[in-house]
Amino acid sequence: MRVLKTSLRGQEGEISLVPESIDDLWHLKYLIAPGDLVFALTHRKATASTDKLRPEKLERRPVRLGIRAESVEFHTSSNWLRVHGVIEVGPDVASYHTLNLEPGDDVSIIKRWRPDELARIKEAVAEAKRPKVVIALIEEGEAAIGVLRQFGVETASEIKMGGGKGMGGKGGDRRSEFLDEVAEEMNRVASSDTRVILAGPGFTKEDLKKRIDANYPDLSKRIILYDATTMGVSGFQEVLRRGAIDKILEESRLALESTLIEDLLREIATDGRAAYGPAEVREAAEQGAVETLMIFGELVRRPEIDELMRTVSDARGRVVVFSPEFEPGKRLEALGGVAAITRYKIHR
Repeated sequence: MRVLKTSLRGQEGEISLVPESIDDLWHLKYLIAPGDLVFALTHRKATASTDKLRPEKLERRPVRLGIRAESVEFHTSSNWLRVHGVIEVGPDVASYHTLNLEPGDDVSIIKRWRPDELARIKEAVAEAKRPKVVIALIEEGEAAIGVLRQFGVETASEIKMGGGKGMGGKGGDRRSEFLDEVAEEMNRVASSDTRVILAGPGFTKEDLKKRIDANYPDLSKRIILYDATTMGVSGFQEVLRRGAIDKILEESRLALESTLIEDLLREIATDGRAAYGPAEVREAAEQGAVETLMIFGELVRRPEIDELMRTVSDARGRVVVFSPEFEPGKRLEALGGVAAITRYKIHR
């Protein structure tokens, strides 16, 4: 996520953002709420001339609109975020329109911002600066290693063997040295918290994985094998299109939510620092006792939940919105969709 402009007076005002990945669109789903004024470039049909006898075919032209959001739609399998609402700024005021936001689009949001929403933006921006995924492509005699950034895949290294596998002898030695060199370079590029996608046609990637298993066991544990038919930039794009990156991003979020829900259930089981259910959590929040508030994602649009999140944020508590797609979110939903780890034990 990139922030283009921030213009706030207190907690109200405009923030202009550029989502740069599917993960950023997921963040936007929780940043845009009904009632927010959202500006983005879209396409509308040009106004027809009224003095023509025959109806003319109207082309769709780009125009920047501001709509008052009524609903926000995002699916993890898609590459866009839909914001539906009534046009307030631009042509056809008072008409309904849907903004289809994709990575790379410039979007401005005017609203009263909650502290947890501002924190979410900072988190997304920080993630953009830290490589989390490395993609390694390999086929016989050629390899390319790329680092996934928010703007795309940045090529970190390209390695060529300078010859084919050969019939054995020196040809076999060249192949062995080539695989060792690629394994060493992958280990250098991939930091300790980075997931690695190893892809390519044929069985060369499996042979490389065996070398990594033997020489770099820590790296080996973080590798996902994937098929790809092409090399270079096209190969990176193929891996992106086929959903491997989405899976890793989901697993990363899943790890956070899994840890929190396990901590919560442990506190509940020992009658410790926990509260669950809207009424109990609201009481803890009013006492300033909430350390970490957990909200089931489908509830965040409710006014009373919005007020609860603001109360916790104002008391310097942490707010985590759980995704409905993951198992921890379903477990949280079973507890009423609202729960908290508290700073101290709440006496009921």
